[in-house]
Amino acid sequence: MNQAVNQDRKPIDVMLADSNPLVLSALSEVIDRDPRFSLVATTATAEGFLGTVMRVPVQIGIINWSLPALGGAKLIEVLRDQENAPRTIVYADDTGDLPRLAMTAGAAAFASRSSPAETLLDTCVDVAAGKMVFPFLDVRELQSDPIHLLSRKERATLDALSKGLTNRELAKELSISTNTVKFHLTNLYEKLSVKNRAQAIAFYYSSRLALERDQDDGIPK
Repeated sequence: MNQAVNQDRKPIDVMLADSNPLVLSALSEVIDRDPRFSLVATTATAEGFLGTVMRVPVQIGIINWSLPALGGAKLIEVLRDQENAPRTIVYADDTGDLPRLAMTAGAAAFASRSSPAETLLDTCVDVAAGKMVFPFLDVRELQSDPIHLLSRKERATLDALSKGLTNRELAKELSISTNTVKFHLTNLYEKLSVKNRAQAIAFYYSSRLALERDQDDGIPK
């Protein structure tokens, strides 16, 4: 691994979030020793991570999937709606379907705890350069669930739609016009391959149940 740093290149700002104090301490030491990085802060909770990155610019966030109390998936979802949010690397045991879940949630990379520390550091460099880094995944499985193809507004529309709201109520809930609601619904139906709101709602709940089942099967808490 080449740790040589161009003097004109600013170190990559990193923040760590892990509920395990031993992991947090070990990772802090590893990152502090590498001149390519600048460790901005550490925290044991998702809320602590959010509170910091909302105030301090951070390029890379290394997080554990089971962070209290939001959890990794919800944390990444919240970060997606924030401007200048850090790109996240899920650092956890490579168990079950976790890499795919991390990718689907919107993480930029997944790094296994069983890999050498140098692998995580190299992943940080790649992610800072705009790359996505994941172990082998069957892309066909990702493509089989069109939920991940939806934009943030379309996801929000689908979530609100699941509550049984009318178009007028959707417009008020999402702070958009009724014409924009109709536009998002048209795109939703096309991406989900459904014909109406009833089918879209049914798809939403079946997809959510499948995700919850995946998270409960062999995924470390």
